[in-house]
Amino acid sequence: MSRQELHFATGEVEIPETLPILSIPNAVLFPGMILPIAVRGEESVQLVDDAALGNRMLGLFWSERADQGFDPTSLPNTGTVAQIVRLVRTPDGGVQLLLQGLARIRILQLLAGGSYPQARVQVLQEPEEVSSDAEGLARSARAAFEQVVRLNPALPDELAVAAANIPRPGVLADLIAANTNLQPSDQQAVLDALDLEQRLRLVIGFLERERELLLIAERTREDVAKSQREYVLRQQLETIKRELGETDERAAEIAELRQRLEEANLPEEPRREAERELQRLERMPPGAPDYTVARTYLDWILSLPWNTATPDNLDLEHARAVLDEDHYDLEKIKDRIIEYLAVRKLHAERAGAQSASTGRSPILCFVGPPGVGKTSLGQSIARALERKFVRVALGGIRDEAEIRGHRRTYIGALPGRIIQGLSRAGSHNPVMMLDEIDKLGVGFQGDPAAALLELLDPAQNNTFVDRYLDVPFDMSRVLFLCTANQLDTIPGPLLDRMELLQLAGYTEEE
Repeated sequence: MSRQELHFATGEVEIPETLPILSIPNAVLFPGMILPIAVRGEESVQLVDDAALGNRMLGLFWSERADQGFDPTSLPNTGTVAQIVRLVRTPDGGVQLLLQGLARIRILQLLAGGSYPQARVQVLQEPEEVSSDAEGLARSARAAFEQVVRLNPALPDELAVAAANIPRPGVLADLIAANTNLQPSDQQAVLDALDLEQRLRLVIGFLERERELLLIAERTREDVAKSQREYVLRQQLETIKRELGETDERAAEIAELRQRLEEANLPEEPRREAERELQRLERMPPGAPDYTVARTYLDWILSLPWNTATPDNLDLEHARAVLDEDHYDLEKIKDRIIEYLAVRKLHAERAGAQSASTGRSPILCFVGPPGVGKTSLGQSIARALERKFVRVALGGIRDEAEIRGHRRTYIGALPGRIIQGLSRAGSHNPVMMLDEIDKLGVGFQGDPAAALLELLDPAQNNTFVDRYLDVPFDMSRVLFLCTANQLDTIPGPLLDRMELLQLAGYTEEE
């Protein structure tokens, strides 16, 4: 049998032209590297036995489909001459091998016949001359590999030392590819690269990717370690407090929330949601990320005036006196407001209680230039009815969530401005002034004007759902008023919900 010679620093190794071919599915062997593998199957074991009795050499190729049997079409261009260093038989009839890579090879011709695959192969020699570009790339590869070894606790520090002492760039690239956490397909790409500069660039690219992944993993480990440390410290703190007889703050907090829930007299659906959230809070440790979210939600739902209202003063003479006291002239506007209040009084009397929620009165919208008293008219109406007054500024709002609220899945989520206004008022029947309704914008987050359509519709606003609360709130008792400087920018459907009262600007004499 003719032989090809491969020269190593340790001496000369003769490689035969014909080798048995073994394919494996999950690893790539590089020249000069050691690889343990397990061999199963009668044909593959016979191949190994014959090689072990002969020159102890075989051709090793990576193939994704190797576990389905030998398939010549799935073999890559380049494989490795492997020398059997150790062979151990296993009870199931297989063998455990320790292989050492000797050189890159290419299959020239598969040989027919025989009980296992054999082929004529060509040894692919490493280039003797090394360019200055290759030397520079090798220096970069060493530095990057040193960083990966430092970040990966599974890699011994001796690998970085070994890489620093390898003078040949090709061997350096093989060492890095064999000892970095690469997919077999990536390792095969390195094995296929006969050009030193191409091989080193591939290795540097893989190292940079691996370094980024290791940095992410390190940050994750640090975050987990910090959370675990905080949890242990909190547990120790609770133990110390119990030993000292101090009050458990968390238990006191849960007890306070439960008492507030009992006293709040919530409607059925909000109460059910609050109880469910309180049960979640009791099961969570104080350091849990969702603890603050649940605690804030409960604060909001328990602070709202679900059943708190101020009694209306429907005395029309009192209302007229308040309007005259607060505003000069504006007789037509005052007359219309008195008519408006008279209708609400009639609805309340027919309902048998002093509540204007049973009627579907129009939404008054005061239209006029700035400074003519639009907002102060709303304050006067609230004072006349002896209701709380809340002003909600709508100018410049482009996000629908400012009206409907943000979902609790978002960081820093809050209820919308309507629910926040009710919380400030402390009453579920305030006079709510929607100021500058003509200044609403439209953005990619939704149309806030569309959210106001539901709010200002008497047929729908008794079940207004803020996305943060996720339970219905009855808005039918709220007396809504609006202000605007111009009508051109108000959508038509929103205009249909309102009755317009025009306020003229000041004359020069005034």
